[in-house]
Amino acid sequence: MSSQTLNQFLTDNLAALREQGLYNDIDTVESPNGPIIKINGKEQINLSSNNYLGLATDESLKKAALDAVNEWGVGAGAVRTINGTLDLHIKLEEKLAEFKGTKAAISYQSGFNCNMAAISAVMDKNDAILSDELNHASIIDGCRLSKAKIIRVNHSDMYDLRQKAKEARESGQYNKIMVITDGVFSMDGDIAKLPEIIEIAEEFDLISYVDDAHGSGVLGKGAGTVKHFGLQDKVDFQIGTLSKAIGVVGGYVAGKKDLIDWLKVRSRPFLFSTAVTPADAAAATKAIELLMESTELHDRLWENGNYLKKGLKALGFNIGDSETPITPCIIGDEKTTQDFSKRLYEEGVYAKSIVFPTVPKGTGRVRNMPTAAHTKDMLDEAIAIYEKVGKEMGVI
Repeated sequence: MSSQTLNQFLTDNLAALREQGLYNDIDTVESPNGPIIKINGKEQINLSSNNYLGLATDESLKKAALDAVNEWGVGAGAVRTINGTLDLHIKLEEKLAEFKGTKAAISYQSGFNCNMAAISAVMDKNDAILSDELNHASIIDGCRLSKAKIIRVNHSDMYDLRQKAKEARESGQYNKIMVITDGVFSMDGDIAKLPEIIEIAEEFDLISYVDDAHGSGVLGKGAGTVKHFGLQDKVDFQIGTLSKAIGVVGGYVAGKKDLIDWLKVRSRPFLFSTAVTPADAAAATKAIELLMESTELHDRLWENGNYLKKGLKALGFNIGDSETPITPCIIGDEKTTQDFSKRLYEEGVYAKSIVFPTVPKGTGRVRNMPTAAHTKDMLDEAIAIYEKVGKEMGVI
């Protein structure tokens, strides 16, 4: 017989989430995750994927994955530190270091794993971390795991960062102090003020850590936020994912050789979890090569992003202050936001609602993620549906 306490907890809290409009129904996709997807037998214009460059269905990546399976099998067979480090992993890491402009790189099973691994491998209870209040959940969890003192910094507020860095340094309480930020903030699409952050980091001897999950492939002609600002030699940790613009799955840390060597002997996901599959390593390497060879996909992404932004803004939607192709339509009320997303779906646009706790209460939004794979006709149809639903619901 199962626990009555657990059953009551689940029943009460699931009911509360549904009542507040905070329960997320998970849809099943019945097609490849491209610009058009099929859900419940119905085709939808897909504006919710983080497949920014369309590489998740790229033919050359599929071929690289298939070739790797045929030669290496479907699994790595072990953790990296025993005999799970395949030649494919080394090639991927060498290509990542070249791509990010660093001396070395280490790959992990996911971007989330990177933050769980890297922060706790370097920071401990005798240290402090200055963390932007809008940092990704994986950064928050990585900071907690480290047991370091977490000092929350107002979002992109350089005065607040400098004051708190000064206080932390002058307190004499901490052995090491880290400043950590997303490169691109995924809910609003704004870019971290890296030049100012690095200036403060140098003034107070802070370890600098940038999670570029939504910047790699998008900024810096594809090489990311750090490259966008020309700060490859000044940022200590460059974190990235292989599952967004790169189109596959996995994550990486790029930085100095000593840092990467340390992570190989002290980061727990690297030590205790089987390596990414041969297919994933080969496909990710191919994606990086494509980005280094041409900016065509990057340029098309930005063209489509600007096109969608212009169209939605002209209709009167609040798209916030996004500086990247990420385009939020901020509705506000959680229930209204979810209803708006459902009406878009009924009309043929798949754009998921994002509500608390992913974003603060009262700032619910439908987040649009245009990709390089969308056509202008698809975007025009999506804009027309937004206009219809927006007027119908009194949102515009």
